[in-house]
Amino acid sequence: MKPIRSLLFVPGNKASMLEKGGNSGADALILDLEDSVPSDEKASARDLVASWIPKLVEQGQRIWIRINRSAHIYDLDDILAVVQPGVEGLVISKPCGPEDIHMASSMIAEAEARANIEQNTVKLIPLLETARSMQLCFEIAEHPRVAALVGATAKNADMARALRFVWTADGRESDYLKSRVVMAARAAGKQPIGGIWQQIKDLEGLSEASKLDRQLGMSGELVLHPMQVDIVNRTYTPDEDEVAYYQGMIDALDEAMANGRASVMYDGEHIDIAHVKTAREIIELAAALK
Repeated sequence: MKPIRSLLFVPGNKASMLEKGGNSGADALILDLEDSVPSDEKASARDLVASWIPKLVEQGQRIWIRINRSAHIYDLDDILAVVQPGVEGLVISKPCGPEDIHMASSMIAEAEARANIEQNTVKLIPLLETARSMQLCFEIAEHPRVAALVGATAKNADMARALRFVWTADGRESDYLKSRVVMAARAAGKQPIGGIWQQIKDLEGLSEASKLDRQLGMSGELVLHPMQVDIVNRTYTPDEDEVAYYQGMIDALDEAMANGRASVMYDGEHIDIAHVKTAREIIELAAALK
């Protein structure tokens, strides 16, 4: 899957917000049928989102939809309405473990069949919001329909309540669980997604939190408002200085290898083939994100 730096939540019950989200510059949109929609508007929001999907896809938007969960399964009416051509996948909340991923995948397969969409086209992004899902994050990540894992640690939200941690701006209390998500996702060949910074107007705090998530190995994060998109995109995009540094590293080792050596001093550090492999990946990522 193409890298995602920013996934913007868009409430599914407001056409004006769906239009605004489409102009936000986010790498992908999450059209939300769940927590941002009042209970008495769930059905109308489903219809509205279903009608907007073709428009947003035509605009070139990458579309994900967060569906509801009913008493025993994920909402089948939601799934049947939004599994449409061009939809990249569904976001599911609070899976208890891999069994919920298998259930959701089977339901999506049925919707794909009814919509004449090739099987396994519509992917899944689970939001790990229960303690058990965090403990079993690798088993969840390795399901073939899962494209990314979300280890979001918003203040006073589901994960904080599940683990009883006390939120801080520097995030020390959640480093371990985020690192588990990164390790599980990378081991399964999937993308690890962080966030959420819910202090909307504190853009400096968002910038610092995003940098910390990237340092832990996250590839992107959930965002709540269009004003957050640019900061998150910039955080997860190697800048010109970073690209120049790593290109210089590649050039230095190429010169050393031309002279029969597989290591060299570069910018005061010892580097070898392993470091240049990292440099090439970062330059490839920068090119992919242009």
